Amino acid sequence: MSGESNAAERAAALRAEIARYDHAYYVLDAPTVPDAEYDRLFRELEALEADHPELCTPDSPTRRVGGKPLAQFTPVRHRVPMLSIRTETDTEASGAYAFDARIRRELGLGEDDGPVEYAAELKFDGLAINLRYEHGVLVQAATRGDGETGEDVTQNIRTVRAIPLRLKGAAPEVLEVRGEVYMRRDDFERMNARQLAAEEKTFVNPRNAAAGSIRQLDPGIAARRPLSFFAYGLGETVGWQVPETHSGVLDALQEHGLPVCKHREVLQGADGLAGFHARIDALRDSLPFDIDGVVYKVDSLALQQRLGFVTREPRWAVAHKYPAQEAVTLLRGIEVQVGRTGALTPVARLEPVFVGGVTVNNATLHNQDEIDRKDVRIGDWVIVRRAGDVIPEVVAPIVERRTGELPRFDLLARYPTCPVCGSHVVRGEDEAVARCTGGLFCPAQRKQALLHFAGRRAMDIDGLGEKLVDQLVDAAIVKTPVDIYRLGILALANLERMGEKSAQNLLAAIDKSRNTTLARFIFALGIRNVGEATARDLARHFGNLDALLQAEEAALQQVPDVGPIVARSIAEFLGEPHNREVIEQLRAAGVQWEEGEPSAAASGRLIGKTLVLTGTLPTLSRDEAKALIEAQGGKVAGSVSKKTDYVVAGAEAGSKLAKAQELGIAVLDEEGLMAMLAGAG
Repeated sequence: MSGESNAAERAAALRAEIARYDHAYYVLDAPTVPDAEYDRLFRELEALEADHPELCTPDSPTRRVGGKPLAQFTPVRHRVPMLSIRTETDTEASGAYAFDARIRRELGLGEDDGPVEYAAELKFDGLAINLRYEHGVLVQAATRGDGETGEDVTQNIRTVRAIPLRLKGAAPEVLEVRGEVYMRRDDFERMNARQLAAEEKTFVNPRNAAAGSIRQLDPGIAARRPLSFFAYGLGETVGWQVPETHSGVLDALQEHGLPVCKHREVLQGADGLAGFHARIDALRDSLPFDIDGVVYKVDSLALQQRLGFVTREPRWAVAHKYPAQEAVTLLRGIEVQVGRTGALTPVARLEPVFVGGVTVNNATLHNQDEIDRKDVRIGDWVIVRRAGDVIPEVVAPIVERRTGELPRFDLLARYPTCPVCGSHVVRGEDEAVARCTGGLFCPAQRKQALLHFAGRRAMDIDGLGEKLVDQLVDAAIVKTPVDIYRLGILALANLERMGEKSAQNLLAAIDKSRNTTLARFIFALGIRNVGEATARDLARHFGNLDALLQAEEAALQQVPDVGPIVARSIAEFLGEPHNREVIEQLRAAGVQWEEGEPSAAASGRLIGKTLVLTGTLPTLSRDEAKALIEAQGGKVAGSVSKKTDYVVAGAEAGSKLAKAQELGIAVLDEEGLMAMLAGAG
């Protein structure tokens, strides 16, 4: 056998093997080989095709990386028009019953006739595409356009790895497949994070991102976009035995290696349709992609042909929508809410709008970075999104509707002091969130500050838990930690489920906590970025509280492992007069300790490891996460550097996450952190 024959056989084998791996990964979501092995095979095929250009084929996976940029898209006339489906705007179950009633009427069915059989599937929120396969090979892809004529986007569609370049099984002469190109929500978030880190344009939502990627003249850019695809119908077919039902068509397309969504059912009558609509509604927010409704189709293709079309819509199908998750309204103002940890969250005050099934007046803007990134301004018309029980958010402004030069919102300029307690508001150099510094005094932070103060690793007041703190604060009995030491038996005994015995036990625990250590007291204050280990270091370095209270930032940075960010947090907290007053009142109430702190040897699974926390974790507060890390000998730093071992990232992570990804530092979520602490990581 000649060398050319060997090369041809090897190239064919590589194409088939890579196609199998692509199908397993992108269609079945069940990868079968490591990335390194896949990359090795891909590079081998690239090298073979470079050495033997005559071996290049239209279905080669090397065609997925994108070709030369186009000057413009070429028009494509659809052989079978891509018509739209009628939309049922009644989002209740009655919409399903109305569709079934119309079908039965058109078919001349009476009450005694059996139910109509329907195929039900999802209505994807993406871009409709027509794929043309000739003798099993993808030769052309076109957008819907006006239904008669679309645009040739073949080069870009070849980059979508979920779309097979060659069909599996016996190949018909012509098979046109209709479907939806979409972007998963997790892929969308990761892509936007990369775009933001590279200071490039971010996208408003997954649908815009998918449509923009396919209509991108440079296929090299499209190849870098994480697109997916679901097949849902047919165009022209030649030499293909068309099944008798729509559900059978989808089964056949799946056998040819095309991705078909698993959320589809064959149902009987209106009750079946209404039940499917309700089941998918309950699943909607947990789906990895966006949908805006479900689609009902008469399953029998013979009945579809009998029902025919009205104008440009099939009588045999309908899209049954859900309440819109996005709407447009006017942004009238921006205020802030102060959270339990002192975080100031900007809140949009909106012209009331019905979205996601409820009337929305307010929506979150997350933080100043998000306001700047989206360029949201007071007076803008904005897109508001509400999905399920998720807090409504402002997605983006509609810049085209902006009139005049609207002012930009600057949170620190608008709120230099906390609107709740009047303490100074600060924002760390490497943080997305602005915070109130009145931790011991601020009513918004009261419950969180008291729980931390009484915690086992802080003042260790046994019995002062969350439910009791709620009662004490809600009844205005306790406002700051010093009020804990003023509690009497009568006030406690009258609380719900307390009783005299429990009250006596709590008072004994409070009295016992008056004798503590300086390290515990410093930790109990709840100073941002100061965990147990840092509190011990501060106690050992300064020896007494007065020396710490008088220390400036430069002196604080002389403490081991206290850098500029931690030093600034301490200086800002202790520089707030409200906090100083509470500290002095605690000393006057008899809280005391021996001067000087014994040294302690570090121990635990995280000895020598430096971690950085960013964003909001699902169940742990930042202080709780720090306490757990430091209890295992780890160090919690305020900023990301090459010395950082792990970054623990939660929701709305700021620039620290981008810095970690840039430096290649391992990123953990809360579950990963807990596994590491438990010894499983």
